[in-house]
Amino acid sequence: GLVIDGRTLEHVLHDSLQSVFLELTEKCRAVVCCRATPLQKSVLVRLVRNKLKAMTLAVGDGANDVSMIQVADTGVGILGQEGMQAVMASDFAVSQFRHLRKLLLVHGHWCYTRLTNMVLYYFYKNVAYVNLLFWYQFFCGFSGTSMTDYWILILFNLLFTSVPPIIYGVLDKDVSAEILMQLPQLY
Repeated sequence: GLVIDGRTLEHVLHDSLQSVFLELTEKCRAVVCCRATPLQKSVLVRLVRNKLKAMTLAVGDGANDVSMIQVADTGVGILGQEGMQAVMASDFAVSQFRHLRKLLLVHGHWCYTRLTNMVLYYFYKNVAYVNLLFWYQFFCGFSGTSMTDYWILILFNLLFTSVPPIIYGVLDKDVSAEILMQLPQLY
């Protein structure tokens, strides 16, 4: 890991040292900036996000972290003694820093698999419906006749194709939380 002081960070963020700093950060697993101003934090996150094309996660617990949280791809606010500003500006909120590991490793993995399966489900649903319309046009001689009433189409989209992904999204857990906590590489 790399630990940078706020004064050093001020020099690093100038254009002449940015490329050297980014090369160094690519070799590190984590970069921790201490005693940095809110502007320095947000500029650093934006620099890493734009120049390295990396996904960024910003974790903060106070008002001085709001700009950094908003610039990052994913912002996590920690409910702390400094107030609710970071929590209100974040994508996710946890009550203590120790819950961050479970949020990322367990819920992050589950969310990723659920979203990918939902996208596949909706592609399948649309392919099935369009395929049905295509073959119906051969049957009716390409007259443009509607195959279904509008209320059937509404019920099809509302009940038959929205309820299963919701149930799947709530109940599906491809790997247990204990295994995900023990094997972070599954994330």
